[in-house]
Amino acid sequence: MAGFSPQRLNPAITPSQRADLSQQLRVTAAQNERNIAIPDHPDNGDEALYRTKIGNYTKGLPHNARGEVDLASYQSLLTALSSGQPADFEKITLGGTVPLVDPQAGLAFDLEGTDSHQFALRPPPAISTDLKAAEAIELYWMAVLRDVHFAHYSSHEAAEAACRELTSLTAFSRTLDRSHQPVTPATLFRGFTAGDLLGPYISQFLYQTLQFGAAEIVQRFQTLLPLSRGGTDWMTDFPSFLDVQNGVGLGAAAWKTPSAAPNRIDPVRRYLRCGRDISQYVHVDVLFEAYFNACLYLIDNHAPLNPGNPYVTSKTQTGFGTFGAPHIKTIVAEVSTRALKAVWFQKWFVHRHLRPEAYGGLVHNAYSNVPQEVSLPSSMLNCDAVGRCFTGYGSYLLPHAFPEGCPQHPSYGQGHATVAGACTTIIKAFFDESWEIPNPVVPSEDGVHLHPYDGPDALTVGNELHKLASNIGLGRNHAAVHFRSDYQQAILLGEQVAVSILQDQLAGYNELPAIQAQGWAFTGFAGNTIKLA
Repeated sequence: MAGFSPQRLNPAITPSQRADLSQQLRVTAAQNERNIAIPDHPDNGDEALYRTKIGNYTKGLPHNARGEVDLASYQSLLTALSSGQPADFEKITLGGTVPLVDPQAGLAFDLEGTDSHQFALRPPPAISTDLKAAEAIELYWMAVLRDVHFAHYSSHEAAEAACRELTSLTAFSRTLDRSHQPVTPATLFRGFTAGDLLGPYISQFLYQTLQFGAAEIVQRFQTLLPLSRGGTDWMTDFPSFLDVQNGVGLGAAAWKTPSAAPNRIDPVRRYLRCGRDISQYVHVDVLFEAYFNACLYLIDNHAPLNPGNPYVTSKTQTGFGTFGAPHIKTIVAEVSTRALKAVWFQKWFVHRHLRPEAYGGLVHNAYSNVPQEVSLPSSMLNCDAVGRCFTGYGSYLLPHAFPEGCPQHPSYGQGHATVAGACTTIIKAFFDESWEIPNPVVPSEDGVHLHPYDGPDALTVGNELHKLASNIGLGRNHAAVHFRSDYQQAILLGEQVAVSILQDQLAGYNELPAIQAQGWAFTGFAGNTIKLA
């Protein structure tokens, strides 16, 4: 950290000197953060392009019969976002009773890490582009395959059809940065890191049994019944779709009493096996839950620490309040709130990107020859997955896993994925990424039991953490509440947030000389090496 000398951390100093040094550390950290260049925040141009604002987030505001927002209401939202005045947020005109989710979080300051407005996300694909259509086509296939066991993709007709259609889309291959690779059952709906392609679809950190203090946590979860056993997909007819866009009907009921929402719960708790299972997990999870659990597992199984930990080579000490278990567990949770502030600024004040359910409304109108301001690409209008949804439901809308559909905040970037990127970055910074998970497992056909994984891939901490972040981010996509770019770019944003916090904290450690002597580094989501010291 610039402007800091570790020799100043001397316990022999007077209380007054200690206070002065504390102030100096804070000032230096703040100055270092201020010196970070202020980025531009371009959007994708849809808000200016379309008079009807159909490319932007409008859920919860009043809409007409075609699903287009009332422009005066949308302007009331823009007025509040432009002024930042709390009173103006109270004047936003809603279409129903469901409140918007915390737009003012995007204006909050933090006293640690880089300010939320100094991070940037590249614009999401515009709604008229082939890339946005490719993302939507993937979501329609996720809906079609929501109840199919991940292990059955290789033998399932619809999964094979999904692979063929997604492979045929040049734009889709760009979303994965694997343009020379076809989509196969082994790569279908997987994330963009190398670890995502190794071993079972679901990370070991969502299967292994944990110890929460004296309590044992067996990771069998409350899931939803599949369609074949009376389960339900939602917003598959236009009246219910329009109610949810307006913030009334199922949307309002589910918001007020989530436990009473009309989803059909499976009475048997199961290990995660399919898209509907992971959808329900990310519907009700504590936001940093999966990563905190991963941290517990690693600590309780005596996973080796990152070689940069100053106590790895100490013969007389072990970490505790610094670089030990309490430190690691608490900072995993700590970064999540700062990650949310960073992405909430992007959501509300920069991009205001529409949710997949609203794009599904555009698809339905296009197939139904309802006039609208945008022309969708031919790939979207000749889509096998859309045809299968129509056969099942009689509409071209995107079937949702949740009765309320998407949350009441814009799509880009994804909150879950930003937290995933931040929390898993912390875990990688404190543990040896190369350690192999012992006794890896896979779920049984019915998800009630676990069996040994006998595949060829070694499942390491680093790769399984990358997979865990993708499981959570793409789990939201399996539910049809986010696009792939929402998840992929947000994970990278979360990584930046976590790194900035780790760097701010670094100067305050008395162990800094040892850290600097041996170095502290880990692998980023892009495969790059991130060095803290």
